[in-house]
Amino acid sequence: MQLIITIRRAALVVGLVAAAGAHAQAPLKPVTSVEGITEYRLANGLQVLLAPDNSKPSTTVNVTYRVGSKQENYGETGMAHLLEHLIFKGTPTHKNVWAEFEKRGLRANGSTWLDRTNYFASFAANDANLQWYLGWQADAMVNSYIARKDLDSEMTVVRNEMEMGENNPGNIVFERLMATMYQWHNYGKSTIGARADVENVDIPRLQAFYRQYYQPDNATLIVSGKFDPAKVLGWVQQSFGKLKKPARKLPHLYTIDPVQDGEREVTVRRTGGVASATAAYHVPPGPHPDYASVEVLNLILTEPPAGRLHKALVEEAKTAASVSAFAAPLHDPGFTMIGADLAPGASLEALNQRMLQVIEGLAAAPISADELKRAQTRWLNRWEQQFTDPEQVGTALSETVSQGDWRLFFLLRDRIKALKLADVQRVANERLIAANRSVALYIPTDKPLRAPTPAMVDVVAEMKGFVPAAAQGPVAAFDASPANIDKLTRGATLANGMKLALLPKPTRGQAVQGMVTLRWGDAEALKGQRAAADATAALLDKGTQRLDRQQLRDRLDALKVELQVMPGPEGVSIAWVTRREHAAEALALIGEMLRQPRLAPEGLDEVRAQGLAALQAQRQEPQAVAANAIALAFNGPYARGDVRHARSFDEIAADIQGVKIEQTREFHRRFYGASNAQLGLVGDFDLAAVQKAAETAFGDWRSPAPFARVPRPNVAVPGKLTLLATPDKQNAVLAGRMPLALNDEHADYAALLMANYLLGDGGDSRLWKRIREKEGLSYGVWSYVQWSAQDENSPWNLGAIFAPSNRGKVETALREEVARALKDGFTADEVSAGKQAVLSQRRLQRAQDPGLAQVLASNLYLNRTLARSQQVDDALAKLTPEQINAALRKYLKIEDFQLIFAGDFK
Repeated sequence: MQLIITIRRAALVVGLVAAAGAHAQAPLKPVTSVEGITEYRLANGLQVLLAPDNSKPSTTVNVTYRVGSKQENYGETGMAHLLEHLIFKGTPTHKNVWAEFEKRGLRANGSTWLDRTNYFASFAANDANLQWYLGWQADAMVNSYIARKDLDSEMTVVRNEMEMGENNPGNIVFERLMATMYQWHNYGKSTIGARADVENVDIPRLQAFYRQYYQPDNATLIVSGKFDPAKVLGWVQQSFGKLKKPARKLPHLYTIDPVQDGEREVTVRRTGGVASATAAYHVPPGPHPDYASVEVLNLILTEPPAGRLHKALVEEAKTAASVSAFAAPLHDPGFTMIGADLAPGASLEALNQRMLQVIEGLAAAPISADELKRAQTRWLNRWEQQFTDPEQVGTALSETVSQGDWRLFFLLRDRIKALKLADVQRVANERLIAANRSVALYIPTDKPLRAPTPAMVDVVAEMKGFVPAAAQGPVAAFDASPANIDKLTRGATLANGMKLALLPKPTRGQAVQGMVTLRWGDAEALKGQRAAADATAALLDKGTQRLDRQQLRDRLDALKVELQVMPGPEGVSIAWVTRREHAAEALALIGEMLRQPRLAPEGLDEVRAQGLAALQAQRQEPQAVAANAIALAFNGPYARGDVRHARSFDEIAADIQGVKIEQTREFHRRFYGASNAQLGLVGDFDLAAVQKAAETAFGDWRSPAPFARVPRPNVAVPGKLTLLATPDKQNAVLAGRMPLALNDEHADYAALLMANYLLGDGGDSRLWKRIREKEGLSYGVWSYVQWSAQDENSPWNLGAIFAPSNRGKVETALREEVARALKDGFTADEVSAGKQAVLSQRRLQRAQDPGLAQVLASNLYLNRTLARSQQVDDALAKLTPEQINAALRKYLKIEDFQLIFAGDFK
């Protein structure tokens, strides 16, 4: 069960207040600096944080306002989130910001949460785009329209977003549980707001809310990644510096819930999803010294395989398919939620009872030093991974800004490092008790046990003893052009035929990203092997012949490895990240996982339970139902057992239930080997050491069976419209697909790629502007081509989400916009802006090391280099409107689409 759906929404903003005139300002002086991040203050109160990092040729800008759903008054729930949408609607001088984002290749978004609202954008490092985005944010801060006409057009979109949340049982459980926990504090109210408040919002009150909180003295500007700090400070003074410091005084919020005095309980009954149990407990604010204990307690309880709840519920009692925990460091006293998804056939009552016994039994069964050390290592490894990514650093600082001081990002890390077993045990004993747990029951008790009284924290006092660690040294800039990547990439072929592509480059924190892919079998040999292939891949991270599951997890943590196993019927891939000093050992360990997996029965039992639980959740979800129906429609000649056969939900369930541990062992023996494998590695590593480790780990491992790629020719299916019922779901989905007999080597590839982008793949596309912006029918609408690199089989896909009552309007708008594009074509201005956006996006993608490692591995298989990427860039740059329109008219036929609508259309 997903304990929380963080409210990160695509948002757009508009306002009313005029900015003050510009005036000369003295150069900004640093306020404080911590580990490479420097704070500045403008005279108007704007806080500026600069985190330069030249190792990644991209820039991320965050503007965080210290206003969220907590600041909303009676009748104003959802107001902060509405502003997040309306800010993107423009100002008198910035009328169409989404079009500008697309043209400039900005990956932009916004999010609203309990304590803050955040606007962020990432893009390939570019002074002009950075200066423009700073200028827009400064303008939007005080000059956004926040107009009735924009509110009216956006209202259907916001309702659609609400309906999306209503479709998600995990989201509903979270909302109901928060409302049960908090009696007075606004944390108990959903950030998206009450429907009545949102639909009846008073525009003058919304404008007043905007003018109150969207001001420089209530905001923090965070710039991270590659940029020139001196230039940025100058641009900040030019754009934000001219804004006046407001005369108003922000209200002081003082509401705190009293200490809880007994169990509370709420029951949610909805169609679909998986039965689950969730326990929530009040905890201190993020700045409180005890909050660090909350973070590690969650890991001690739920992190597999040693987590107490994982052992008790998943492995031993087998009543849970999975367990999870979520705590958010907040400005005011917050919460932790610990939950479990019910395993098929198990009792929810027994699950809940045993879960509470384990959580609240920590006093009787004290935490061990090994448990604490393991949790600290895991948490700190994740923190380090986050700190190496400038984009994630900017987002993380946004959260600590809202808690009261951005340096809490580092203070929490230091507190985790310094945790004492006695303090963690004390917090567990004080907080994880029945009287502090959710349940709306009153039980008379002679001597009730109370949690500590909630209290605010003096952040200034807490920060007095904070001593920042030394900042990391600067990282050399890297040119992410295709030619430079090809120039620096070192290729090698091992004795068994495995191919390597190794790209040493400077990175923040000496990070190393890797991707290894094994390929096996042929169409005949793989018949009937899908379930065994999936199960074998799912067991790779659950122990090796030498290391049991916990030992493997501990070894991965010691090597600072985070990895993801990606199974497929014809192969398996593992993607990972580590550090320079561990790169060779990490590669050796991944080789051990692939060559000598433990393949234990208890691991398969867990995989089976999780697979069946996830499948059950999908059976009544409109998006999953529509996607499965589309796949089944294109099954063509492929019968059950063929790796190309799309399985129904029932077939998937049968495969999961029927697979045996002996089948996984036999599959590994028959198919696993590295003769047809590819390894891509990107980052700060010792080339010779890594190549030697690869030779040792894989060089003598030959594939036992021959490999021949399974061909997937185009399946011609006539167009058809289908309506599928998903009862009691307040959100509906369109999934459309048309067969297309092309691959990405075709002469029309670039033109068709751009035609699709202009039709429905961009935030300034025809479908987006009509369905999302003009008519407000959908929170999301899209179009994409699943380009094949080999077979002439690249189906064209369309999709949208919407309220079931709007199904007819969505279909009409879709058909009309496709017809208009075919009749009139795209204009020269659309093409010019689209080319700029697509090329910017492609440059940004090459600057992302995890994706680059995957591209290098894939190119080895395809016998390509990044020169192919440059060729595509060149072809895109030369495209004319006539070429793009000709490609669109040649291939796009709406009557050939399978259009599947899934929802409750009664």
